[in-house]
Amino acid sequence: MLFELLQTLVKKKEYRLDITDDLIEYCIQNSGRLKDRHWDDAWNSICRIPPSGRILKVVYKRKGKGIKILTAYWLD
Repeated sequence: MLFELLQTLVKKKEYRLDITDDLIEYCIQNSGRLKDRHWDDAWNSICRIPPSGRILKVVYKRKGKGIKILTAYWLD
């Protein structure tokens, strides 16, 4: 998948070192697409990551064949 990261997510990844691109891709592929309640054109993916058991939430938009990641964070 082609990812485009927002500048805010790039800054957040400096102190959220455990959220990597492969975990974001895993979450998007293994979760259903949920409509975001604040933005009409954004989607949510919520998935439990297997080795750690933590829940990751990714908010993204589809841009052609690529994906624009708005934010990603742990729910627990």
